[in-house]
Amino acid sequence: MMTPQQSSAKKSKPYGLWIFGTIGVFTLLVSFAMAVSVGAIAVPLETVWGVLINKIAPNTIPQDWSRGREAIVWDIRFPRAILASLVGAGLAMVGASLQAVTRNPLADPHLLGISAGGAFGAILALLHTGLFLGLLTVPLLAFVGALGATLIVLAVSQFASATSADRLVLAGVAVSFIVMSAANVLIFLGDPRATHTVVFWMLGGLGLAQWDQLIYPTVILFGCGAYLWRKSDTLNAMTIGDETATTLGIPVARFRLTIFVIGALITGVMVAFSGIIGFVGLMVPHIVRLLVGGDYRRLLPISALCGAVFLVWADIIARTIMAPDDMPIGIVTGLIGGIFFVWLLKRRT
Repeated sequence: MMTPQQSSAKKSKPYGLWIFGTIGVFTLLVSFAMAVSVGAIAVPLETVWGVLINKIAPNTIPQDWSRGREAIVWDIRFPRAILASLVGAGLAMVGASLQAVTRNPLADPHLLGISAGGAFGAILALLHTGLFLGLLTVPLLAFVGALGATLIVLAVSQFASATSADRLVLAGVAVSFIVMSAANVLIFLGDPRATHTVVFWMLGGLGLAQWDQLIYPTVILFGCGAYLWRKSDTLNAMTIGDETATTLGIPVARFRLTIFVIGALITGVMVAFSGIIGFVGLMVPHIVRLLVGGDYRRLLPISALCGAVFLVWADIIARTIMAPDDMPIGIVTGLIGGIFFVWLLKRRT
């Protein structure tokens, strides 16, 4: 009998990736332009493109805008929009991969405690260890924290014999609460004058995006994303079941652990620069499956594009709904994700 995943993959048109990919790239470019244009101080679209073109090819267009607007466009909003797209793409790919190896439609970095572990590592670096490795300190400790939380979830699931998909998510939720409690202890023990900075990591935000730091999430996303896409056939097999995957020669336990480590690496680095942003990895893959089916050769790249577009627009909402103040983006994604979560539970009943 054909499984739902096989059926959806078979129904996917071979040209679907190019069609949806082209639409996704165009939508992302439009979203970029809007993200840089709107805000507490509106900037005309022609100024946005003019600044971008002049940065790429100096003196191509006569500069009829102020230095202040150029600083807003280039130094503040462009890196913020790029970071939003990187984080959205990374979390969406991690969520899709975790849903395959756990065969759990509710799996995502937030629910499995990976995001909480990343936040714990970032808070530890900011309040207690200091930047002893320079700019690499926060993303490195965030990765270590995310990986540690992942290993704890796996250990708890084995200890409690929580081998089913639903119980694995419950183990992840439990570990997430424990890790966040430990993070709160770090905040309580930290310097009171510095604790206000960690609110950024607790609620999620993109306001600290800087050009010189974008290299880290970019390299991790494209490197790990390329690996995940190369393993699309293996991920397809994992959605069918461990027994079937084993008969195909796949080392199931090792591959599942590899995906968890890669997911921890992507999530940890993203959390280091954006804070905890939930539900992106849960929502986006399900929406993309409705468009292109369950074949991971299409699902992963389209999920990355849709995740990037979603988080760029979530950031637009966060910046404009209470302008000139920025609402934490985690509030926006949490609200939308919570509603989607309820819809997903209703759809599966």
